[in-house]
Amino acid sequence: MKAESILKDKYKIKVVAPPVEIREGCDLAIEYDLVDEFGIKRLLENNNIKPLKFIPLNDYSLKPLELVKIKEVDGFILVRCGNMKITIDKEGNIVNISGGGCPDVPYLALKLKGRNIKDIKEEETPKNLGFTLCAYTLNKAFEKARELVMENKI
Repeated sequence: MKAESILKDKYKIKVVAPPVEIREGCDLAIEYDLVDEFGIKRLLENNNIKPLKFIPLNDYSLKPLELVKIKEVDGFILVRCGNMKITIDKEGNIVNISGGGCPDVPYLALKLKGRNIKDIKEEETPKNLGFTLCAYTLNKAFEKARELVMENKI
């Protein structure tokens, strides 16, 4: 999460789920252009971030997985990122928060459920309320759900 915040303004990166063949649990990966690798490694090192691995994807069957998935179920929109899910109705009301196993998930659900996603201020988003990987991935789902509502794509 820290690597993303450091790299996103300088490089074209994308947070993805690692391919199943190399996944080690609740991990995330950063996809980038190979030509940027040297600069990315240097920037991470200068910020005391030590990635577990750098893996070239020469084998295209090891394609990273999109983190955010959208599904309509009985008139509701479920947006999933990693193991975290946010479900909204067509007006943008948050009807459910689920998934993950982190200790802040119940708190996040309590703070967000029943509210309209359009009315939630920046300081009340999952990334600002939570402290875990679950809060991070819920925030990615939250951002996509809000985008869908704001752009009338649902």
